[in-house]
Amino acid sequence: MGEGWQIFKIRGIPLRIHPSWFVILVLATAAFQQHYSLTLKDPMSGAVLWGLGLVTAMLLFVSVLLHELGHSLVALAQGVEVRSITLFLLGGVASVERECSTARGALLVAAAGPAVSLVLGVGLLAATHPAAHLSPLLGAMVSELGTLNMVLALFNLLPGLPLDGGLIVKALVWQASGSQRRGVEVANSCGRFLSLLAIGMGTVVLLRGGGLSGAWLMLLGWFGLGASRNQRQMLALQQTLNELKVRDAAGRRFRVLEAAGRLRELSQMRVSQASEVDQGDWLLVCDRGRWQGFIDDKPLQQLPVQRWDTDSIGDHIQPLSSLPSIRESAPLWQAVQQLEESGRNRLLVLSPAGLPCGTIERPELGEAVLAKLGLRLPTPMLEAARRQGTYPLGLALAQVVRSMVASGEASEEGPAKASP
Repeated sequence: MGEGWQIFKIRGIPLRIHPSWFVILVLATAAFQQHYSLTLKDPMSGAVLWGLGLVTAMLLFVSVLLHELGHSLVALAQGVEVRSITLFLLGGVASVERECSTARGALLVAAAGPAVSLVLGVGLLAATHPAAHLSPLLGAMVSELGTLNMVLALFNLLPGLPLDGGLIVKALVWQASGSQRRGVEVANSCGRFLSLLAIGMGTVVLLRGGGLSGAWLMLLGWFGLGASRNQRQMLALQQTLNELKVRDAAGRRFRVLEAAGRLRELSQMRVSQASEVDQGDWLLVCDRGRWQGFIDDKPLQQLPVQRWDTDSIGDHIQPLSSLPSIRESAPLWQAVQQLEESGRNRLLVLSPAGLPCGTIERPELGEAVLAKLGLRLPTPMLEAARRQGTYPLGLALAQVVRSMVASGEASEEGPAKASP
């Protein structure tokens, strides 16, 4: 959807407006103007009706903002960072760093938004009569906003993702079954059914001359189906990261040097690699078949050229334990987690005996995940990911893994770190 334009912050949470919001603002203003022209007893000028329609539309979106702010403040209380609140064509959405780590926390966050809308709806409807005494226009607007907030609350409580009711269903199933994944599957199925129902009803309404109402129902259904598809993809990613092992994605981005060799050999190797794509390979050092450590280019940079023929490679090695490493039998999500924690672009893969047997990087990790999901990327796209050291297609695997760990969906505890 894109982030839109930031207009200000609330409690440190950026409030953004997506360009599509202006479309719904115009449509809502026109709808309210028409509604008031038909329902108000006293005749009003066109300018007054349009002004009242615009103010009602703006206050409706303030109500939507308060709804999302309810979610966001409870999420902050649960220790979840809220990245932004964005108003767009279909209302509002709060973007969070990750999901709550407990079913109870997820339930509280999901219920907070509808609770705010219910309180607003009841309060506004209760204030309708006093407001009407002050001004018939004010009374009509307060009544309309109270009714719409009640509709907003009840609509969001429908039991299917991505609505709040679906999140509540997910949290309840999660609490009962102990599996967040099971909760997502149930709520996602409900959401898909509701989306198909909305598209079907919208089509019928449209064919019967319902016009905007039918199109709106179909748009909501289409949005729901998209959210359902995204959720299924997320579940597939989580399952793949749990099932695949590091060995399934490992490559071999290292070369081996003998400890007895001279630094001149290191220099010649680097020169020969200057035109190769793998010039960033790690250089591991052995001494008669036994792993000793690794060497980088610092000796070549710090020592005079005369010493390159006298100093041995073994004189300048560093321990292998200083390289970030992971067992080849570890699930792939642990490699994602450890790449983020180490701040490095590569991990050394260790055999069951604790000896180097390969390396793993983000591009090949992402390629293995996509291949498991049945998606083969063109070679130029993979090469671009390798040059940039990123996941192909911009896969947000780090965010997926953080969600898995926080919710307990990761199949093992903590990354399997090891040293040779």
